[in-house]
Amino acid sequence: MNLIETYSHLNGLEYLLVHKPELWNEILEVIGMVDANRFRTKISKEITMVGKALYSPKDINFAFKKFLSDCGWEESRVSYWVTRSEKLIRRTLQMSPAEQKAEIEAEGEEAIRSYNQTDFVKDRVAIEVQFGKYSFVAYDLFVKHLAFYIGDHIDVGIEILPMKSMQKDMSSGPSYYEGELYNVIRQGRGVPAVPLVILGIAP
Repeated sequence: MNLIETYSHLNGLEYLLVHKPELWNEILEVIGMVDANRFRTKISKEITMVGKALYSPKDINFAFKKFLSDCGWEESRVSYWVTRSEKLIRRTLQMSPAEQKAEIEAEGEEAIRSYNQTDFVKDRVAIEVQFGKYSFVAYDLFVKHLAFYIGDHIDVGIEILPMKSMQKDMSSGPSYYEGELYNVIRQGRGVPAVPLVILGIAP
């Protein structure tokens, strides 16, 4: 596949080029290794595209997972405890999970275990390859990457998305670069408050 467009939010790309150029080059290599045309295997049942061979998001994601895993990128999961009290959440936000649980329960509230998970992390950089529904991208950008950044687990989050030219040959629903670029820019220059690199790719 080819990298078509790149958007740097809060100097995410500039940070990579200066501090982690080897990781940036590795990401470009992995994108180039994925042959999307091999995965045009999903036969559409949708009324407007019956019988048309579409790109299979599941197979493309699997290819990225294989190549990134081979390069040492690993899943990361961060656990924490939540409760119904805003004051308690604010007070415990920066505590360790064990401290959060103890503090919440000491106040007589229920401590509810939760977590954030990201697919690929290496050397404080996180990658999400997103060929799923548009709502998943919003969660990645405004929750996942932000949570890992605020928790001091990453310095930059990267979101890999299909361009519209590719997305139109997929089932209805997947997000695409141009649409998500609009959504981020619409929020203003400082939102979300995490350095990001949004990549638009196509065969």
